[in-house]
Amino acid sequence: MFLEQVVPDFEAQSTQGPLKFYEWLGDSWCVIFSHPADFTPVCTTELGRIAVHFPEFQKRNCKLLAHSVDDVGKHVDWVNDIKSYCLDIPGDFPYPIIADPERNLAVQFGMIDAKQRNNAANDL
Repeated sequence: MFLEQVVPDFEAQSTQGPLKFYEWLGDSWCVIFSHPADFTPVCTTELGRIAVHFPEFQKRNCKLLAHSVDDVGKHVDWVNDIKSYCLDIPGDFPYPIIADPERNLAVQFGMIDAKQRNNAANDL
């Protein structure tokens, strides 16, 4: 994705259940954090720190959404890992992480080339 491009509508499984992007978004803004895989150190701390500041995004009518190419089960484990490092996240993890195990969204978002979708070298 590039600046001023419109995010394609999509449906995906997430840590908070099935998600239809524009239906979920409503009239809000959205920040999408896209990550190559779960459990990477920088991504873990980034998602944790953003979770701590979630109320500030809510005040600005901005939803948060994370994307990674792993499945929901691994995302749930990752959320627990994030919460173990970021002890100041209040309550439940505040935003969904969408699953993309076939890497369809990663291709649509321009993160990987369609021809490289199944290349094992892309796995972390």
